[in-house]
Amino acid sequence: MRAGDLYHLAAELASEHGEDAVQFARRAITEFERTGAADRAAFWTVLSVFLDDIVTKRLDPEAPIVLN
Repeated sequence: MRAGDLYHLAAELASEHGEDAVQFARRAITEFERTGAADRAAFWTVLSVFLDDIVTKRLDPEAPIVLN
């Protein structure tokens, strides 16, 4: 999945679920790490970063994302 796709997914989750989406992502990371599913934990880690930034208004989900 491309970074832009993850960003849009995070924006949709944040819009629909707010802070609950951040908490869900954190629980998913913990569970996937616990079960040894490193690739799934990594996916949710990236999604969690986007979610946290969107929910705390450090990123505008309507603006295009720029990754350096």
